[in-house]
Amino acid sequence: MAGSVRAVARRFLSEYGGGTAGRLKALDAFLLYVLLTGALQFGYCLGVGTFPFNSFLSGFISAVGSFILGVCLRIQINPQNKSEFQGISPERAFADFLFANTILHLVVINFVG
Repeated sequence: MAGSVRAVARRFLSEYGGGTAGRLKALDAFLLYVLLTGALQFGYCLGVGTFPFNSFLSGFISAVGSFILGVCLRIQINPQNKSEFQGISPERAFADFLFANTILHLVVINFVG
């Protein structure tokens, strides 16, 4: 069982390393960072408490929203999904991502109070 898991992990890493574009790898690194940030905030909430609840909620909503917007960007700029997003260039997708992130963080800042 452990050998097959290692084989799957090795195959995944070799295919991911060779077949994934550089900008998708950078976006994946950003998504991993945002995911870990949200998990760390949630773990802190469970361990320490939610005394300034608006602060915790704002940070967690920021992490979740950024992750969702990043996944949407990744789906749109992935060359394998070109047939689904024919009229959207990668530059347009990134501009939409920046606009949506700006709106998200304006709401988050407003929610902190």
